[in-house]
Amino acid sequence: MKRYDLRSDTFTLPSEPMRKAMYEAEVGDDVYGEDPTVNRLQEMVEEITGKESSLIISSGCMGNLIPMMIKGGRGKEILTSAYSHIVRHEIGAVSSIAATLPVIVPSDMGIMKAEDVEASIHGYSYDMSETAMIETENTTSGIVYPLDELKRIKDVAERHGLWVHMDGARIFNASVETGVSVKEYAATADDITFCLSKGLGAPALSVLSSDSGFIEEARRCKKILGGGMRQTGILAAAGIWALEHNVERLRKDHEHRALISKALEAAPWAEVRISATNMIFFSSPYDIQKIIDAMARRGMMMLADGGMGRIVLSLNISDEDAEEVARLIGTIDEGELR
Repeated sequence: MKRYDLRSDTFTLPSEPMRKAMYEAEVGDDVYGEDPTVNRLQEMVEEITGKESSLIISSGCMGNLIPMMIKGGRGKEILTSAYSHIVRHEIGAVSSIAATLPVIVPSDMGIMKAEDVEASIHGYSYDMSETAMIETENTTSGIVYPLDELKRIKDVAERHGLWVHMDGARIFNASVETGVSVKEYAATADDITFCLSKGLGAPALSVLSSDSGFIEEARRCKKILGGGMRQTGILAAAGIWALEHNVERLRKDHEHRALISKALEAAPWAEVRISATNMIFFSSPYDIQKIIDAMARRGMMMLADGGMGRIVLSLNISDEDAEEVARLIGTIDEGELR
């Protein structure tokens, strides 16, 4: 039986051309800034984001943690949504390592409004943590953050002298979906991080971009966290290949999401709650684990998240696969789930 991996876009495997690029990569010691392939990737990212400087890091979690270490810290707070990755999926590193207090701003499935952000900022008081940062996430649960709202949040931040960090793990999904460039999105934040190892299909690495002074301090934080890597060009070559070949193909993931979402909407046991870019979240009157098991019996692998079923599309799924997944979903009846 064929397996269809719908758990996450992190399960992608490097293609043969990507592996070839990794094999042929020219390398050096990245800790000393002497890996030419890493340096080339960082220069590419600076062009893409419009930022002055960039730094290769091991993961998106590190890309979120470093800005909070630099701009947050003891006695400081960061304004974010309850749906943010730093709150839900990073094991409390915001507080346990960066020593920063996350303050939850009301949101609509992770999308905050500028007026709610501003209302959460408070003036100085000796007995309160100091508002120092705002975090936005694009995409958030697959939903694209509206550019106008991001601009309004940045305006609020500038009026109050606050730093804006963007968790742009899937920023290319947002860009492909809307036609808004990554550079335009990045301009609404003081720093941005994005992953090469999700929909773009590289086996590892994320990138952090900002001004040169911030990135120089980020390099020190990366070392503190044990992130200093040596001949990283082998991995950076995969990132370069991904940026050159896999950005536009993200459209396929979005098309497959729409197709599978329609099949779920037609199923009497599922209520689609989010269907955006490459992600689907659905609720059900039945136990989600029973749905996961029913799908597994048909070769479909998916996860539960926040009490809902979650399906993520990636380059693991071809056009034919997406059509078969949609068909298989239609074979699950309510009797099987009781």
